Amino acid sequence: MKKITGFQNFTFLALIILISITSGCASSKGTGDKAAAPAAVPGEFGSNIWNDPVFKKQFIASYGINSEVEPRVTAEEIAVLEKIRPLMAEDLKKAEGTLRRQIKPESSAILDFTLGSIYFQQDNMIDAQENYLKAITKFPNFRRAWRNIGLIYVRSGKYDEAINAFTRMIELGGGDAYSFGLLGFAYASKQDYQAAEAAYRNALLLQPDNTDWRLGITRCVFKQQKFEDAATLLEVLIARYPDKTDFWSLQAQAYLGMKQPLKAAENLEAVDHLGKSTPDSLHTLGDIYLIENLIDLAAGAYLRAVNVETNQPLARPLRSAEMLAGRGAVPQAKLVASHIRKVWDNRMNEADRRKLLKLEVRLSIAEGGSSAETAGVLEEIVKNNPLDGEALIMLGQHYAAQNQPDRAVFYYERAESIEAFEVNAKIRHAQVLVGMGRYSEAVPLLRRALEIKPNDEVSTYLKQVERIAKNK
Repeated sequence: MKKITGFQNFTFLALIILISITSGCASSKGTGDKAAAPAAVPGEFGSNIWNDPVFKKQFIASYGINSEVEPRVTAEEIAVLEKIRPLMAEDLKKAEGTLRRQIKPESSAILDFTLGSIYFQQDNMIDAQENYLKAITKFPNFRRAWRNIGLIYVRSGKYDEAINAFTRMIELGGGDAYSFGLLGFAYASKQDYQAAEAAYRNALLLQPDNTDWRLGITRCVFKQQKFEDAATLLEVLIARYPDKTDFWSLQAQAYLGMKQPLKAAENLEAVDHLGKSTPDSLHTLGDIYLIENLIDLAAGAYLRAVNVETNQPLARPLRSAEMLAGRGAVPQAKLVASHIRKVWDNRMNEADRRKLLKLEVRLSIAEGGSSAETAGVLEEIVKNNPLDGEALIMLGQHYAAQNQPDRAVFYYERAESIEAFEVNAKIRHAQVLVGMGRYSEAVPLLRRALEIKPNDEVSTYLKQVERIAKNK
C-alpha cells in the first residue's frame, strides 16, 4: 500500500513552549507510541502523530464496517468496495476515480466515507471533508465519520468544530487515544485547560507510553499552576529520557512554582552537565543561588552565563553584577563586572558603557577606594548626562568620603531635583549636614524624604536628629 502522505505538519511539543511558562524550552515535534515500544523522544527522530504506524493502521482499518453504529450497505455496494480494495493498495488515484463514478445520491454513507478517506490519504482535505459531511448527513450517527471530521478540523485550526466532532464521536461510544489526544489539543488551543487536561488523561490512559499526551497534560497543569502534578509527570519523562534537557528545564520551572528553588537548581545544574545550558538557564541558576545567599555559587553561575554565549545582550549580565553588588558581595560583583568588561569592552553601546562604569565606581567606593580617577569618571558621565541621578549621588558620596562636604552637598542638591532620586539624595544630604553639626538643617530634608517614602529606619534617624537639634 502506498504510504499515507497527509500526515506531515501537526506538532505536539509546540504545546509546551513555556513556560513563560518557561523560558526556556526549544520547540520540537511529538510522536505517538509504537507497538511494544515506548514513544520516540519528541524532536529526535522527526516523527509525529500523522506518521505513527499505529495511527496509520487504525486509519486504514477504518475502511471496514461496524454494523452496530454505522449505515447498512447493499450487496451491490459491497461489491463496489471489494472492487476498489485492491486499487487502494496499488493506486489511490484510480481507486478515487472508480469509486466516485459508482456513488449516487441514494448510495450508502459508507461509500461517501470511503471516498473521503481516499482523499484524506492523498492530503486532499477539502474533498475529504466534503465527503465525510455527506456521510453524516445521510447517517448522523456515523461515528467513524465524526472522528475523521474532527481530525480535519484540528488540521485546519477550527478547534470549536473539532471539539464538536470529537465530542459527538465519544457520545456515540467511540474514543481512541488519538481522538482524545487531539480533543485535548483542541481544548488547549482555546485555553480551556481543565477540559484539555481531562481529554489528555483519557488519551494517556489508553496509551501510557505516549510522550505527546504526557506533555499535553504537563502544559495544562502548568497553565493551572498545578506545579506538583507537573513535576510528577516530568519525573516519568526524565527517567525515560535522561538526556532530554527540555524535560529537566520544565521540571525546574515546576519546582520554582512549588517554592523549592534548590531542587530547581539541581535540575538546571543537570542541564549544564549535559552541555545544553543557555544564558537564560544559567542566569536563573545564579538568581536562585543569590536568593539562597550562596554568593560564590551565584557568581560562578553568572560567569558561566556570560561564557556560554558571548553574543548575548549585555543587559542581563550587567543586572547580575548589580544584584551581587546590591547584596554587598563586592568581590564577586567585581569579578563578574571585570569579566563583562573583558568580553564586551570593544562592542558596548554608550548606555551600557556608562552603566558598567557606574557599577565599577560604586564597587570601588564600597571598597573605600574612591579616588581622583573615580571622580573623573563620574564627572565625565555627568557632563554627558546632567540628569544621571545615580552618578550625581555617587559623586556626592565620593566627596563626602574625601571630607569635602560642600562639594558633596552640591551634587546631592542636584540629584534632589530629579524625582526618582530625590529621597536617596535628601537622606544622604542630611547625613552630610549631621556630620557637619548642622542638625536643624538636616531635619526638613529627612521629613521630606519620609513624606515621599515612609521608612522605619529613616523615621528613627529623624527622631534622633530632632532630639539632638532640640538639645543644641
